[in-house]
Amino acid sequence: MHKTIKKCVKILKLTYLWFNRILFAKNHFKVPFFTKLKANIFGGYLADQYILYDLKYTDKHDYLSEFDWYKSRYINEPFNKMLDNKIICTEILKHYVKVPQIYIAQSKYKLIHYNERVKTYDDIIALVIQEKQLFIKPISAGKGKGVYMLHSENGKLYIDSEPYSKEKFILFLKNKNNENWIITEAIQQNDFLNELYDKTTNTLRMITLKDVKTGEFKLFFAVQRIGTSKTIPVDNGSRGGLVCNIDLETGTLSEARSLHSLEVHQIHPDSKNPIKAMVIPNWSELKSQIIELANHLPFLDFIAWDVILVPDGICIIEANASSGVNIIQLWGGQRNGELGDFYRHHKVI
Repeated sequence: MHKTIKKCVKILKLTYLWFNRILFAKNHFKVPFFTKLKANIFGGYLADQYILYDLKYTDKHDYLSEFDWYKSRYINEPFNKMLDNKIICTEILKHYVKVPQIYIAQSKYKLIHYNERVKTYDDIIALVIQEKQLFIKPISAGKGKGVYMLHSENGKLYIDSEPYSKEKFILFLKNKNNENWIITEAIQQNDFLNELYDKTTNTLRMITLKDVKTGEFKLFFAVQRIGTSKTIPVDNGSRGGLVCNIDLETGTLSEARSLHSLEVHQIHPDSKNPIKAMVIPNWSELKSQIIELANHLPFLDFIAWDVILVPDGICIIEANASSGVNIIQLWGGQRNGELGDFYRHHKVI
């Protein structure tokens, strides 16, 4: 009986997601209405995916859809919620790797303080003025939604690039749309990432999965995400940032692509610095570190790591129980590839 109820709840959640995030999703490419509807209904593809994957001329059965991604969120069940909650995820990962320090959190409009230094909204303002730059993000959310940079300059407060009075700043923190959030330190990325683009934090998305044949963890896929002037302060591809495929053997970057356009960039559109053929420093060591981290969490079959390269190593911004398929399939479909096989093994498709 319990399993039946659980299965029904899962189906209801997925049905809601299909209506809310596929059928009524905001798209960045113009697609005829009935073409969009056909893509939505037959396979769960977004209108954007119809363009990105060139489904007018290619076989959709070569590609995983948006709905496939939503179903994949349950692969790590019942442990997936551990990664979905940024506080819990940080508390676990800090035993194995550098993570951003959490200064304070808010849950159900109540502040949760981690030390005596920051306990009130006024304390948060003092902290921003002292630290110059911090980040606020939802406790449970993805795609860079609800992430803002809190910073100060000459004693003045800013959220992203907009100036705020102290009163307006506190109202922002108390706003009902920000019911559950954390405020963390701003990690300073290394010179390599700054050379790509120094106006955003540029993370690597590195995906580890447990090989269905050997039972061993492997690095399946990796991309370098790079922000632009339109995405400051984040780099998320879902907000229009650039994405480069990383050669898993050499750490070499491909050209940069975007989920919001069909443009291809060999140099950064804003900084004009080179992108294609740049090589991630200490790539072999980085791969080994990520595999070692995955082995500390053997109960998770799939982890999408968000990694920042820092002057003295790496910092894990967060770990995710699933990864959007768009950034993976910009370089080719995966339904009949390794990820598709992994999904079939876990009965996602």
